[in-house]
Amino acid sequence: MDKPLIVTALSDEFANEAIPHEIPVIFTGLGKLNAGLSLLQSLQRYQPTIVLNFGTAGRLNNSISGLVEVADVIQHDMAAEPLAPRGQTPFDDTPHLLRSGFDGVRCATGDSFVTSVDPWLVEQNVHVVDMELFALALVCHRHDIAWRSFKYITDDTDDNAAQDWADKVHHGRHLFLTKLDELFTP
Repeated sequence: MDKPLIVTALSDEFANEAIPHEIPVIFTGLGKLNAGLSLLQSLQRYQPTIVLNFGTAGRLNNSISGLVEVADVIQHDMAAEPLAPRGQTPFDDTPHLLRSGFDGVRCATGDSFVTSVDPWLVEQNVHVVDMELFALALVCHRHDIAWRSFKYITDDTDDNAAQDWADKVHHGRHLFLTKLDELFTP
């Protein structure tokens, strides 16, 4: 039986919602470093068999909305050329594309809030952007733990992205809680 752990960046994303099924939740703070370190520190305490990430994302394509599941994730801010192509960590055998094993969208993670569409993201077939998922998926990959990620679309990665995100950061919580019920109710 799965032993899940919910990982999200900010408590605002849940806005004091009660989490069903007695699943523990950790809040990591923003960014890849905070996310990776927080999850790593929580592995021994919770010993999850699956990490469930819930968070917000900006979209690059207007046809995507609501709560989406992530199929795979890359880093958009790993730029170490000429040592490795953009998105790949030099001298590291870890895949640059980490797959959840579930159908969904492609996410690109970076420690920057995206306010315009980068042509590289389009070339990589990225649908959504966030600030934590790659680090979470990397920790799971290195510790052989399954992961799933659900992102609520808050903005269009444009000049209004920051305000749109602030206005909608807590809007996806009911959709995620419904998804948890689907996943964990017999």
